[in-house]
Amino acid sequence: MSKPLKCACGSDEKELLVRLEEIIHSMKDKPGALIPVLQAAQSLFGYLPEEAILKVSEMLREPLSKVYGVITFYSFFSLKPRGKYLIRVCLGTACYVQGANEIITALKTQLGIEIGETTKDKLFTLDVGRCFGACGLAPVMMVNDDVHSWVKSSQIGKILKTYERKQPKKEEATV
Repeated sequence: MSKPLKCACGSDEKELLVRLEEIIHSMKDKPGALIPVLQAAQSLFGYLPEEAILKVSEMLREPLSKVYGVITFYSFFSLKPRGKYLIRVCLGTACYVQGANEIITALKTQLGIEIGETTKDKLFTLDVGRCFGACGLAPVMMVNDDVHSWVKSSQIGKILKTYERKQPKKEEATV
């Protein structure tokens, strides 16, 4: 039996599914509701777990194959849990020519993960994009919605530490 799903907010799977049902109910009669509902589901869970996908398919009366087709077509959607910080490196032509591969290599080395993977502490997920539309700032990487421009591989450690510092300090257990 799988462990109950929990989001970063501390809600459990049943609470999240109830909230998802409310969202679906409010949007189900609107044309083109599938993508906005999937976006809302991913915002709730942090990714799209099977239970949520089945609920979306059932309540929107969309074939499961269509729902999965949309999820796998758009790179925004994820079927696996992602870290708190999604790092995306642009691999468009300008970024690639300006050294995006060196940035990816530095990230893989410092995080100890490959593209598409999440660190064990669930803090970072590494991904790539084809073009961020910021060619004049190449090479570009994004951490969630933060754009980092003219990035050099030597800056990766400093950038990662910025996000690590944002984490609440774990209190020492008192005896």
